[in-house]
Amino acid sequence: MLEKSCAFTGHRPSRFAFGFDEEDEKCLRLKLAMEAQIVRMADAGITTFYTGMALGTDQWAAQIVLRIKLDFPSIQLIAVLPCETQANKWSPEQREQYFNTLAKCDDVITLNTHYTPSCMFERNRWLVDHAGFLLAVYDGGTKGGTAYTVGYARQKRRDIIAIHPDTLAVMDNAELTALELRRQLRILPGRDH
Repeated sequence: MLEKSCAFTGHRPSRFAFGFDEEDEKCLRLKLAMEAQIVRMADAGITTFYTGMALGTDQWAAQIVLRIKLDFPSIQLIAVLPCETQANKWSPEQREQYFNTLAKCDDVITLNTHYTPSCMFERNRWLVDHAGFLLAVYDGGTKGGTAYTVGYARQKRRDIIAIHPDTLAVMDNAELTALELRRQLRILPGRDH
């Protein structure tokens, strides 16, 4: 049921000012902002959460859902993997965390056996196609998987809640459009009149 499900998307740690330092105050505050939105959705009756299990936002969201299951025992966490080999090139610590989280999921769906050039986009489309809501950690940029997923969610008329990773501002569809337009205007070359 779309109206009772939410998928996650967001940038990889390399895109954030704090990088892979999850103990950084900015990262901790971002995770708290994510948790507030996930709890709000669970309170509103969202019962299924989908994660693509990529590094960063996807895994943080999964860990938050697993933690709040104590207060919301009816919610489910479903991992949707682009391929079986998603974590092959990650560090041993990242792989350990990945597989520990997968073991706690209510279900794991794997879309491809091996990596293909399109498997990440297939996963992102699957997430949006199966969820009524999208929680995005998104800076309004126009390139990358997160921008693609937000754009696809718009096409499918999904409810989008976006958290800006730098300001922690929570945006709905209209505010998100305004952010994207501002970013596009900033990159247009100036003209002399």
